Amino acid sequence: MKLTEQTKSVSRESALKNRRWLVIDAADRPLGRVATRAASLLRGKHRPDFTPNEDMGDFVVVINAGKVRLTGSKETGKVYYRHTEWPGGIRSTTPAKLRQSRPERLIEGAVRGMLPKNRLGRRLFTKLKVYSGAEHPHAAQKPESVTV
Repeated sequence: MKLTEQTKSVSRESALKNRRWLVIDAADRPLGRVATRAASLLRGKHRPDFTPNEDMGDFVVVINAGKVRLTGSKETGKVYYRHTEWPGGIRSTTPAKLRQSRPERLIEGAVRGMLPKNRLGRRLFTKLKVYSGAEHPHAAQKPESVTV
């Protein structure tokens, strides 16, 4: 039997050439839905030539991060912890406090947790741009709107 279709190998250069800029509006959308869509687009899982060990994804701009919705009692009941590496240096904050000071961090933290925990994940995270309002400085890249 003759094989008519062959598997194509995608080079890094061709993947970089086909990148797009995508905009996600997070207003009144659940945080998890926005984060999973953004992580999938950053990885490139929406492409038919997806390769797990390559940076195949697009640039993602998330606007209206301050208006993202948290379901249930997560606004006050959920707690984010971090440690300063000093004895007794545990710090905690809630999404309500984080929304007042840095609302971008809600989406950034959720998306970072969904990306690979290696060099590739750190490189993918640099392609995520999050803004608390509806304005963003990436109009020159002609971003396309994406529904969540």
